[in-house]
Amino acid sequence: MANQIVMPKMSDTMEEGVVVKWLKREGDRVASGDALAEIETDKAVLELEATTTGVLRKILAQEDSKVPVGQLLAVIGAEGEDISSLIGGASSPPIQAPLPETIAPSMSSAAPLSRPAPSSESAARQEPPITRERIDASPLARRMAEEAGIDIARVPGTGPGGRVVKRDIEAFLAQLRSQHPGPPAPHVPPTAPAVEATPSLQKTPVSVQAAGGDHTEHELSMMRKTIARRMALSKTTAPHFYITTEIDMEPAIALRQSLNELAAAEAKISFNDMILKAVANALRQYPRMNVSYADDKIRLHQRVHISMAVALDDGLITPIIRDCDRKSLGEVAREAKALSERARARRLKPEDYTGGTFSVSNLGMYDVEDFGAIINPPEAAILAVGTVKQQPVVVGGQLSIGHRMKATLSGDHRAIDGATAAQFLQIVKRLLEQPLTLML
Repeated sequence: MANQIVMPKMSDTMEEGVVVKWLKREGDRVASGDALAEIETDKAVLELEATTTGVLRKILAQEDSKVPVGQLLAVIGAEGEDISSLIGGASSPPIQAPLPETIAPSMSSAAPLSRPAPSSESAARQEPPITRERIDASPLARRMAEEAGIDIARVPGTGPGGRVVKRDIEAFLAQLRSQHPGPPAPHVPPTAPAVEATPSLQKTPVSVQAAGGDHTEHELSMMRKTIARRMALSKTTAPHFYITTEIDMEPAIALRQSLNELAAAEAKISFNDMILKAVANALRQYPRMNVSYADDKIRLHQRVHISMAVALDDGLITPIIRDCDRKSLGEVAREAKALSERARARRLKPEDYTGGTFSVSNLGMYDVEDFGAIINPPEAAILAVGTVKQQPVVVGGQLSIGHRMKATLSGDHRAIDGATAAQFLQIVKRLLEQPLTLML
């Protein structure tokens, strides 16, 4: 009996997915558990597995296409079986035509430039130069460009918002082969200086003519849409309050240096590892902070699962170190590094980023002194950590030079109060100022 394969809901925030690559083709035999395709969600790229055995009779979603959760992707059935009732006469979606664009001649011009629209003949003769702050491309297109050794910035994108997709790479390679028979052209860096994109903007900028001047619009990625929705919900529904403390990091610096002198290169301890471990131990000592709020109820968690914020090009994801309080500092360091690498490669699994009980966000590596973070619902608190800064301090009535770090706790006032949060923050401060306790 034939079975429909639909776009699954791979995370609690997922509303649609992108078919990155089909790993099986129509007519291939598949067994239950075989990987059918790679699906890009709002958080990672995951494999879609077959739930039945048979022949992949029909593929209904093209690579690089966005598909809502629950929509039909493919049909698996017996060879020769009538599947017309399952697909309802549907066919593979047509290739999407390139979106019309108006490209700004210069983003640094003092005044907007106006010029008559070119005739169709002149438009065919020349194309306006495309300036991109960051190249938006599907994972499959990036992989194909890397394997071919070409610079993806040279490839015109015809996907939504100028996104570079599979067909663009194929067309570019075909053009190269026609112009230069032989091996593919070597990697050539863009002639324009690279401009680092803001983390909040992932899509290729499309310049739009507007009264009074040009502006650029950026189509949001699935990750960015999810972040926008969840953070707006958190900020508007959870009454945030903030408390900040300053921590003497001299003992932590000394301990870290001693440990790293003995550790192998891949096992080095970072300040962030020590902070994660201190927060986890503090939650174990003070479980009133290890809570979440939902449906007018407070849930007290028996286990400590720390969500650590990892910045990606198009947003933020929070992979989880489970039972962080029960792990050694070295184990926390190794797991944090592995999770960060998988997060940046978009290879996290749903269980890697769901079920956290408390979040830590560290911007110290960017020389940020202090900041207030937005709570990651349904968690009730998040700790925002700044840089370890050398500054004048008064110790025992004497002026000296020390290293201090500011940490700001954002709390949901529906679940916790200021005094509760302050007592918890005192424990975190004590653990970091007496870091040998992290080794116990």
